[in-house]
Amino acid sequence: QVQLVESGGGLVQPGGSLRLSCAASGSIFSIETMGWYRQAPGKQRELVAVIISGGSTSYADSVKGRFTISRDYAKDMVYLQMNSLKPEDTANYYCNANIREAWGTRPTGYWGQGTQVTVSS
Repeated sequence: QVQLVESGGGLVQPGGSLRLSCAASGSIFSIETMGWYRQAPGKQRELVAVIISGGSTSYADSVKGRFTISRDYAKDMVYLQMNSLKPEDTANYYCNANIREAWGTRPTGYWGQGTQVTVSS
């Protein structure tokens, strides 16, 4: 089995910064992609940022220029540096990873439990 554990959420004032971390552990052969999604109350879960195994990244338009996703390949971790935070960034942030558990198998998607980010004065 695979586990994703997020950390780093909290309360921050508008314009502030937070750094989210997500650690993958368990039966991991390779990680194809790692990313961050968020879900605000009453809204659908949306993609925030994703990084693929080759290092290419993609961001939601709403966070471009403010958020940066990065990976530590040795530690099977992914990070989300969030700067210039706005009240509309308030949401529960979820880590997602597509992981192969053995050679020749198809990747399986896994989710973390979520970490709350609240941007408020």
